[in-house]
Amino acid sequence: MKVIFMGTPEFAVVPLEMLIKENINVVAVVTQPDRPVGRKRVITPPPIKKLAVQYDIPVYQPEKVKEEHFIDTLIALETDIITVVAFGQILPQRVLKIPKIGCINVHASLLPKYRGAAPIQWSIINGESVTGVTTMWMDEGLDTGDIFLQEQIAIKNDWTSEDLSRELSYLGGNLLLKTLSCIKSGNLIRKSQNHEESTYAPMLKKEDGKINWLKNTNEIYNLIRGTYPWPGSYTIRNGREIKIWKAKPYSAGIKSHPGRFMGLVKNEGFLVGTGDGSILILELQEAGKKRLKATEYLVGHDIKEGEFFSDV
Repeated sequence: MKVIFMGTPEFAVVPLEMLIKENINVVAVVTQPDRPVGRKRVITPPPIKKLAVQYDIPVYQPEKVKEEHFIDTLIALETDIITVVAFGQILPQRVLKIPKIGCINVHASLLPKYRGAAPIQWSIINGESVTGVTTMWMDEGLDTGDIFLQEQIAIKNDWTSEDLSRELSYLGGNLLLKTLSCIKSGNLIRKSQNHEESTYAPMLKKEDGKINWLKNTNEIYNLIRGTYPWPGSYTIRNGREIKIWKAKPYSAGIKSHPGRFMGLVKNEGFLVGTGDGSILILELQEAGKKRLKATEYLVGHDIKEGEFFSDV
């Protein structure tokens, strides 16, 4: 069975590596073009390209998969199946029809919940206790195709989106192998999604990370975890952005004063009021400065108890 693998970020690396180690015949890898990364804008290949080059697998990087010459290239490969793991582009009908068997996508949610670009982040932001991965037959819609297989996982209370992404990457790789095994044996499973139960997980924007201190402690904690490492949760103090990298809920029966500095917790950090109590800030970073432990930050900032930690 000849397979084309489409993927781009770190999330896709483990599934591709699993296919390679199981001797699946991956005839080509398709990924996004190299992009400028970091403050110095260094042109950098996607993580999936680095792995493909390591194993001498041909790599294609179309700006748009609908480009005519790229479609001709896919047709010439005479593939049986295309597998897609966080590729970053919606495949047009012409591409979906190319493989003899079809196109399979690995999606990081239990569809039909959290269709879209950021299911991992939004599942944490929204306080979900369980999520999972789905393999599905691709159609022209946004994660609307028939479900092949699903597997769920409990979300630990201290996991960030980075932690959950790592776990789901392994889970997704194993589920993809199981899916390809079923296809190879002729067991083509199809289960229609209940579209009325669908929810959407749009790509995160920077402003999605802004903390509203009027929200309750768990909502703020989930935002901090869900937006880590990007775009990161933040507040504004004295006109400067402060990213909150690490925090944890704090319950000590303290009266709520949203957005106000509520004192130091020795050797740990400091408290900021929320809509229903307070949250303990552990690590933060002021714009243009280095990341610090909250206790280190206080050494250079004289904040009095009851003073606003946030401008708004």
